[in-house]
Amino acid sequence: MKFDGRELSAALAPAALLALVLAAAAALFAATMSPAERAMLWGLIEPRIALVFMLWAVLSLAAGVALRRAWVQFGAAPAKIAEAVQVVLANDDAPRLPTSGSAGSRALAAAVNALVVQRNTLRQGIASKVAEASREIEQERNRLAALMAELAQSVVVCNLDGRILLFNARARLLLRALVDEPGKALGGAEAIGLGRSIYAMLDRRLVAHALEAVQQRLQRGVAHPSAQFVTGTPSGQLLRVQMAPVRAPQAAADEPLNGFVLMLENITRDLTEDTARDLLVHQLTEGQRGALGTVQAAVELLDDPALDAPTRERFLRVIRDEIAAMSRRLNEAAAQGLREMKTRWPLEDMLGADFVAAAARRIEAQGARVWASDVDAQIWLKVDSYSLIQALTHLTGRLADEYGVQRVQLRLAGVDARAQLDLVWPVQAISTETVTGWETEALTTADSNSALSVRDVVERHGGALWFERDRARQEVFFRFLLPLAGEAAPLQAADVVRQDSRPEFYDFDLFARSREDQALTDRALAKLSYTVFDTETTGLQPAQGDEIIQIGATRVVAAKLRRQECFDQLVDPQRALSAAGMAIHGITPEMLRGQPLIASVLQAFHAFAQDTVLVAHNAAFDMRFLQLKEAESGVCFAQPVLDTLLLSAVLHPQQDSHRLEAIAERLGVTVLGRHTALGDALVTAEVFLKMLPLLHGMGITTLGQAIEASRKTYLARLEY
Repeated sequence: MKFDGRELSAALAPAALLALVLAAAAALFAATMSPAERAMLWGLIEPRIALVFMLWAVLSLAAGVALRRAWVQFGAAPAKIAEAVQVVLANDDAPRLPTSGSAGSRALAAAVNALVVQRNTLRQGIASKVAEASREIEQERNRLAALMAELAQSVVVCNLDGRILLFNARARLLLRALVDEPGKALGGAEAIGLGRSIYAMLDRRLVAHALEAVQQRLQRGVAHPSAQFVTGTPSGQLLRVQMAPVRAPQAAADEPLNGFVLMLENITRDLTEDTARDLLVHQLTEGQRGALGTVQAAVELLDDPALDAPTRERFLRVIRDEIAAMSRRLNEAAAQGLREMKTRWPLEDMLGADFVAAAARRIEAQGARVWASDVDAQIWLKVDSYSLIQALTHLTGRLADEYGVQRVQLRLAGVDARAQLDLVWPVQAISTETVTGWETEALTTADSNSALSVRDVVERHGGALWFERDRARQEVFFRFLLPLAGEAAPLQAADVVRQDSRPEFYDFDLFARSREDQALTDRALAKLSYTVFDTETTGLQPAQGDEIIQIGATRVVAAKLRRQECFDQLVDPQRALSAAGMAIHGITPEMLRGQPLIASVLQAFHAFAQDTVLVAHNAAFDMRFLQLKEAESGVCFAQPVLDTLLLSAVLHPQQDSHRLEAIAERLGVTVLGRHTALGDALVTAEVFLKMLPLLHGMGITTLGQAIEASRKTYLARLEY
């Protein structure tokens, strides 16, 4: 704790006062004595002067200790109570004031606690009224979140500064796949996050051009304007981007936009397929044109009656060769088209009972009778329903045409993580060769034809098909083995997002952030984006060779903690760990073996922390480690830094401790995961959020003011 000057004065005042009293008494006695008496008195005192000084020191020490304790209990207590009251004023969940010290201090703390209880009761009543009034709005917000999460299209919403306000899981999947450098994904860092800039992935000029086009269409009176463009990514992928504006309700055409919506689609594969298809068409047309010209010339020459037999035979051979080449090219083109047709089939989730019902209706429309039995109502299939129903209809038609089968049965059951779909009919004398022919011939139904076969359909599903007789039950059947749909198969959300992610995917408070020309240091603290981080190291001496072994970080955007936007990565320090260190952080050499080196981890962390203010507890320690690795990693963390240790000294200079645990207890923050990098970063982030209203109450509202106040604290002298 910083030593208070008033406390020092209280401790030293008795010594000075006693010395003054002794000096005054000596002067008074001396004034009433003759010179001979003074000389005699001095002769008595001089041999005992050490005893006098000792008596003065003992009395001064005793009185100083007593007066200092009195000052701490009575003089300094109101200042500490005032600091605690500021915490209570800013945080509803702050701990109550301690009822200690003098009787007056205890009475004051008890009175303040009573007022806090009354205030919290009133606030709870107001909060319940607000919650009741805003329930409908919250329901609409949740519906929007659910809709965004389940959309099959990648959607990103941004404000005019390009900061991301909302995105869905599809967008996260798409942009994750477009990351050019695998190292950027170290520590779980994503290519997309709330408050991050979309311009890290899209060219600012393209977005600005599209916004201008949207604004012009609005001014022309277009009700629902949009713009579309295609752009490349650093990894060589192509994105089709469709933009729509976000406007205030009843906004005029010339009013500025609030933001924009981007719908993203990766068209790299489509473009490749289209290019291959165009090349195939070109080869067919150009190749066949030359062959047809050769054949036509040969046919015209064959019409010449004067043509001798050897020449005629030579021309006939030319015709046969060209026709064979044309046939070969056509067959190759047909095979390639068939392969592309197979790979274009989408496999979608479908309830098995719904599929059986749809197949039964389609088969009955062809004239056969169908009954469905033994259908497991809980099975979900992952199928291309159209092609599979077409295959069933084809087989049913062959049974009706060649064997007069007019009644079939459909069964569906799940066996060993697969679905068994049976097409059953009464026993008939059918040869295996006939059945094999049906499976490999092109699909033919009453209303459509296809170049695909039943086998093609089965292979596309990654399944199997066989023909089987069950003499005991007097039936014959085709059995299809089909894939089952997994849980959350469309989005595979469990692999994409951590925990209960949906509410964290949007934050419309960021719409309030408009373009600002002022410098970053003049920005309001509540409007900035922060990366709160912590490191675990092999020791406490960065300049003596100690290394980082873990970096953990989280993000604070729009004064809200984004727990799901985290960075957590172990680092191979390429040096031994101390037993004392392992006892603190619990990281062992086995955990670090095979982990990436610090250079690649810092590059990934630099990308994660881009365009944000860094926040750490005792930041000088962590920043020293980062600075020493600038040359090795090739990245420099040049953004502003805030230190919760220094901010605590600014807010509570009278408190005994500014350790992270002490600050958290003072501000009512629960400490979990201490001495892990990510755990400490999360605690630091919550502490920092609790500090923001306290700083605002002191008049510290901007980043520049917070940095300047931190520099003036006595703790800012620490160096590493």
